[in-house]
Amino acid sequence: MTDLTYSDIPAGKNIKPKLAFDDWIMRAFIAMISLYLIIALALPLYSMLSKSVATYHFDLTQFEFQVSDEEGNFSGDIKTAAALNDEVNAYGPEDLAAGSNDRLKVTAFFPDFSFRSPVLYKIRGVTSDAVYIYGSERHTGPEWNEYDSNQFRKIVLRPIASFGLSNFSRYFSTPSLVRSITNSLVISAISTIITVSLAFWFAYSLARSCMRFKGFFRLIAMAPILVPSLLPGIALVYLFGNQGMLKSFMMGESIYGPIGIIIGSVFFTFPHAMLIITTALAISDARLYEAAVTLRSSPWRTFWTVTIPGARYGLISAAFVVFNLVITDFGLPKVIGGQFNMLAVDIYKQVIGQQNFEMGAVVSVVLLIPALIAFTIDRLIQRKQVALLSARSVVFVPKENPKFDWACFVYCSLITIFIAGILGVCQYAALIKFWPYDLSLSLKNYAFDLMDGGGWAAYRNSIKLALLTAFFGTIVVFIGAYMVEKTHGFRTGRNLFQFLAMLPMAIPGMVLGLAYIFFFNNPSNPLHIIYATMAILVLSTVTHFYTVSHLTAVTALKQMDNEFESVSASLKQPFYKLFARVTVPVCLPAILDISIYLFVNAMTTVSAVVFLYSTGTALASIAVLNMDDAGDIAPAAAMGMMIFYTNVAARTVHAALSRMLVKRTQAWRSR
Repeated sequence: MTDLTYSDIPAGKNIKPKLAFDDWIMRAFIAMISLYLIIALALPLYSMLSKSVATYHFDLTQFEFQVSDEEGNFSGDIKTAAALNDEVNAYGPEDLAAGSNDRLKVTAFFPDFSFRSPVLYKIRGVTSDAVYIYGSERHTGPEWNEYDSNQFRKIVLRPIASFGLSNFSRYFSTPSLVRSITNSLVISAISTIITVSLAFWFAYSLARSCMRFKGFFRLIAMAPILVPSLLPGIALVYLFGNQGMLKSFMMGESIYGPIGIIIGSVFFTFPHAMLIITTALAISDARLYEAAVTLRSSPWRTFWTVTIPGARYGLISAAFVVFNLVITDFGLPKVIGGQFNMLAVDIYKQVIGQQNFEMGAVVSVVLLIPALIAFTIDRLIQRKQVALLSARSVVFVPKENPKFDWACFVYCSLITIFIAGILGVCQYAALIKFWPYDLSLSLKNYAFDLMDGGGWAAYRNSIKLALLTAFFGTIVVFIGAYMVEKTHGFRTGRNLFQFLAMLPMAIPGMVLGLAYIFFFNNPSNPLHIIYATMAILVLSTVTHFYTVSHLTAVTALKQMDNEFESVSASLKQPFYKLFARVTVPVCLPAILDISIYLFVNAMTTVSAVVFLYSTGTALASIAVLNMDDAGDIAPAAAMGMMIFYTNVAARTVHAALSRMLVKRTQAWRSR
């Protein structure tokens, strides 16, 4: 009699079988991809959280010195650095409250020091925590080390780490930093209300009217996804800036600040809200509207009693998605925020501007809280939305209404003009010679090699990053989703994997990038070798956009009946043959969707990579930021439009490839 495996268990029987070879292999895959997510996400986040509670100070009592006479004899007293500092007052209390990268020169304790002196110096640490650096050598412990005067001038003391909440106390006692919390919450709330309202009526027009050119309107509405969030900021500068074409429309107000951030946020979050609300409206039950007509309900009352309740989960979900996108965005407020501080920009200023990594970690933790709350609520809402579906539902089909259709057409045209206008202004800015004095057209702004930002090499790096992210990311994501969906048993491991797979969506890009600095830029970490390489950019990008890709794959796999696995097992076929011959061809549309999603986001991402690139791995999206910082706004617009056109080309290739492959592998769907 053969041993039972999972495929042999009758439904409903609680029998613990012996694991088959395939089950062990599938669990090993789950463990491997879980390990990837732990290394690429969990451990860096832990490093960042540890950094946020780490404080540093120089304890001068931990170092002792002895000085020889001119003949090199050590007969003088042994003194601590604290005693020497009291004598000469070299460093005050503010100098001793340090950051992790701060150093103290030991020569300051000796006013008569000369590197040409024949005097010798001895130094040691009293405890193992006391660390001093000579050149690239790190010294700890109570052993004396002797140096001549020329060597001694190169010695610096390192601060001692302790842990506590003093960084958070310092953060909340700094008014300018705390003000960023209010600014971020207010801007995110206002942007969310405006975006969701505009997106709802746009989606309503597409779903409930018979207007013409619906495909065109939907296509233009999706365009903001293809550009980095910095680009609308550049367009608004040309439109409403100090020398903008429509400056008079601002009526004395400045576009640099909350107004510009809100307008730009509406632009780049609009397609996200529109897609979610369109999905919510698409599942409406036509029987409810027939009942409303039968009861002689007015259109307005039907709207509030049938349409809004039916779409409420989509509206709430869209609101939290938009809120999360706005509060975590870095590029737009950096370009057009002026002196109006936002949390994401504060992280950048603390890390890049002040090299204060501990305070950057604190701001990251503060930013993480509203992002996690918004994500959690969004997931709860989406679970409830599924419960609205009914097997008896009838698809709603709109009827022609000339007045309503024309009103919808006009509204969608205005939204389309807004989106296309922002892109058109960016393209115009990229072609003029010298705004606003010489408006003749030229291609000189595309001479990226003559400007700061990384040149054409940055653009090529972005394409390389996008291709690598799409290739490796699609493989990792789809295999991980397949294993977690098709593995039998192993509930604890699968639940842990699902948690890790959902976590990246709740982590802002700036937070993830800073966490990577703390984790990978550590010489004791064996993975330190990938720091400042293309590999770490691919790793961070795949991780940052993992969740949506995973959900796409899981949705496609859930559409496949489990009978495929049962039949394969009964025929004694290994799971990898079923995976290659059946699962991949059936799920090919979803696989292509995952690849283009990763490609586009890798081209446009800024926040997740702004801390991680090096001179040799500069990216096009970062080049836009750097050129804007350098005052080269027109070249920044040109690079932004290159990203846009590249993504348009990628989308076009994706559509053509999908159509070709779907005809060859999805013919069964039309039977």
